[in-house]
Amino acid sequence: MFVGGRNKVYIIDKAEGNAVEINGHSAYAAVWEIESQTATPVDVQTNPFCAAGMHLPNGSFAVFGGNTAVGPGGVNSDNGSTTAYDPLYQDYDGTRAIRIITPCDGDIASASCSWYDAPNGLQMIKHRWYPAAEPLANGTVVLIGGFTAGGYINRVLPNVDPTYEGGLAEPTFETYPAGTQTPQIMNFMVKTSGLNAYALTYLMPSGKMFVQANYSTILWDYDNNVETPLPDMPGQIVRSYPASGANAMLPLTPANNYTPTIIFCGGQSMNDYEWGTYSYPNIDTWTVPASSKCHRITPEPLDGSAPAYVEDDSLPVGRTMSQFIALPDGTLLLLNGASNGTGGYAERTGTTTTYSQMPYGQSLAAGPIYQPVIYNPNAPAGSRWSTAGLNSSNIPRLYHSSALLLPDGSVMVGGSNPNPDVNLTTIYPTTYTAENFYPPYFSAKTRPVPQNIPTNLSYGGNLFNITVPSSSYTGDANDAAGNTTVWLIRQGFTTHAMNMGQRIMQLNNTFTVQNDGTIILHTAQLPPYPNLFQPGPAFLFVTISGIPSNGTYVLVGNGQIGLQPTAAASVLPPNIRSASNGSHSGNSHGTSKNSAMVVHVAPGLVGLLLAVAVTLFS
Repeated sequence: MFVGGRNKVYIIDKAEGNAVEINGHSAYAAVWEIESQTATPVDVQTNPFCAAGMHLPNGSFAVFGGNTAVGPGGVNSDNGSTTAYDPLYQDYDGTRAIRIITPCDGDIASASCSWYDAPNGLQMIKHRWYPAAEPLANGTVVLIGGFTAGGYINRVLPNVDPTYEGGLAEPTFETYPAGTQTPQIMNFMVKTSGLNAYALTYLMPSGKMFVQANYSTILWDYDNNVETPLPDMPGQIVRSYPASGANAMLPLTPANNYTPTIIFCGGQSMNDYEWGTYSYPNIDTWTVPASSKCHRITPEPLDGSAPAYVEDDSLPVGRTMSQFIALPDGTLLLLNGASNGTGGYAERTGTTTTYSQMPYGQSLAAGPIYQPVIYNPNAPAGSRWSTAGLNSSNIPRLYHSSALLLPDGSVMVGGSNPNPDVNLTTIYPTTYTAENFYPPYFSAKTRPVPQNIPTNLSYGGNLFNITVPSSSYTGDANDAAGNTTVWLIRQGFTTHAMNMGQRIMQLNNTFTVQNDGTIILHTAQLPPYPNLFQPGPAFLFVTISGIPSNGTYVLVGNGQIGLQPTAAASVLPPNIRSASNGSHSGNSHGTSKNSAMVVHVAPGLVGLLLAVAVTLFS
């Protein structure tokens, strides 16, 4: 799912037997309108199960690949069902599909607000299920690897063909829009054979790409397909799917010179044999505790030193399938997941050989973790994790869970379905309930209400001024101005406990405090390096003493795929404080949360929020 435009969350699901129907078949896509808290099913034609997704420079989103056509049970056992088309679920093969939507404020059912998705229309060159996706500085999206059909991990045993796995693996990369180059083999995908689904990718300032999968890491020059090895993940902990460790780029700030550092937490450590094959793991994964280790790496250190993984504060408890969400106070929320096992589902393992003996249905994980935690990257080592003031959920969020920052600064949490089709009776059932997590800053009675935020931001160029009225904060005006930050957040495309394309950047600013308490924030445009924050949609937040405003939707760059215009870095005037030193009590622009809020909508569609209980758990 992803936030599209100012007021909508777009959600796509796998083709399965949801009760809600559209155009004569089970619905597997919907739009959630944030303000009205209503969901509307929408139609897609190809199976988007385990696809990748990414924003485009104009604010559109593209969803790449997915699974073959399936019918009941996630297979093709019914009469007339093939991997190309299933007549009951009416889904077409999605392994090469490219689906595009341009979010709009109009009628969801209108053609201009609908998904473009045609079985024989826009397609990738290769079949890709579980591919990686990463945008470049010009807005082009690089698509990496994937399976060609379903499975647990991307290999057979014995692994005599790590390149293609007998036609089941796709080791190449390509781009959208497609260039003139045919897909090339990426050697890294051969080296990491088996554990390279949804490879973890981050564009670096140099224009090279950081890529991590299995326990290997590289910097990749995609233009020339040249790989530079980086250190292995310490302890050979696997963070890519289905180990599914949490990962995120830490905030890019003036204080760190906008130098990317990547954090990895949790995941799983099993030996090569134990991971098994496409069919199932060779051990009972739900008995294996997830890792509690966290590591950071700065792939391109400014001092020219060799990149190295550095152990960070450990998680309070080991986790798999947990997810980092960047918050507009510069911290990271971690939530969802399990204490044991991995992502994925199976009818058996190499140890438990019949489904009737599987203790958790088809789930390969157990021990749901309900407690969210917050990570402060700027806190002293040893004190970066906190659960203070954070209540727990009571809904297991395992395989196929997602979380997403909303424009008001809350976090939408949904999904969980470690089953091949809808299953409402198993121990970890298909989950039709979504929640909102309200971070601690929602306890504030006064939140900033900034004015005059532009709708387009550029790479370098003239500063812009944001007006913050005195009603937007409490206390001394000069203190408030000195504790104000301007954050640019791209939430990304969230699936399988990861956010493809998520980034958070602090824009540099100075201020003028007027005698009436109004604060003028002289705000810099983005640094003139599109590699740091690729062109496309984002939300701008003004945060005063840790309390953020609602996000304002903006577009970064010129809205087109191609070389982005750049200018010299914005020059900011010095800070000017008020001589009056007035104290302000603020107005209650309050969204203060101190009790549960439950909203019930018509039941039906898994992960698509047609049955929604939006529950406070902070």
